[in-house]
Amino acid sequence: MTQSYSVAVIGLGSMGMGAALSCINAGLTTYGVDLNPVALEQLNKAGAAATGTDAKAYAADVDAVMLLVVNAKQVNTILFDLGLAAALKPGTAVMVSATISADDAKAIETKLNEHQLLMLDAPVSGGAAKAAAGEMTIMASGSEQAFAKLQPVLDATSAKTYNIGTEIGLGATVKIIHQLLAGVHIAAGAEAMAMAAKAGIPLDTMYDVVTNAAGNSWMFENRMKHVVNGDYTPTSMVDIFVKDMGLVADTAKSLNFPSPLASTAYNMYLNASNAGYGHQADAAVIKTFSGITLPGDEA
Repeated sequence: MTQSYSVAVIGLGSMGMGAALSCINAGLTTYGVDLNPVALEQLNKAGAAATGTDAKAYAADVDAVMLLVVNAKQVNTILFDLGLAAALKPGTAVMVSATISADDAKAIETKLNEHQLLMLDAPVSGGAAKAAAGEMTIMASGSEQAFAKLQPVLDATSAKTYNIGTEIGLGATVKIIHQLLAGVHIAAGAEAMAMAAKAGIPLDTMYDVVTNAAGNSWMFENRMKHVVNGDYTPTSMVDIFVKDMGLVADTAKSLNFPSPLASTAYNMYLNASNAGYGHQADAAVIKTFSGITLPGDEA
């Protein structure tokens, strides 16, 4: 089946590029779509069937579309404002892998249904390295037909795909709850490392202790390395967590559910963004603590 199966991956950021490369490595005919010419060239060299800035160019040729863009606005712009949904063949499966609200996911499904397209509400996690290895975690909801149509893509890109149920929006909600943890873990890690800096503890030592002890988390280990190295080159920006923790807050409000830790973390990311760190790595939330010297500050 995979020999004649084609997919367009739209959004070639750190996760999207990894997913597209994994599709190529799995033998899928893979098209790449992004506005960044460097990303397009990278995917071309890796063996993409074609790359470009307009997904409609490949609409007649693909069995599936994977959208790995930032937010619901971008999903809607690509599918409906720019006309991709109207150009796709009926029965094409659209895998929406942005982190969006359940309500947005349901609204997108309604509009895709008008074009006789299948939707999988399928947020992803795992970071750039796991995406590149084809080992993302996918938390998905949708019809049996959508899962079946996208099976080659799921096999190529994920180590684990969770079928949350048939209702669109369930996948989105699981991802939002996951992001509650991810966002709090980064914020808590930043607080701990800032306290270590204030106490005069070498941050590489503090990092080494935590990553070999019970207080460690995946996010601490991955993100606080940025702090130790004084390198805030983003694979995930502060502003991504402003968005995601905002979705956590909105979801909690809709459920009439308190979220005290998430609310505090949300304000920490907002504070960091407001201070001008929005486009730096999300670990830059540590820079809002005053009275400390961090690696790289001396430069």
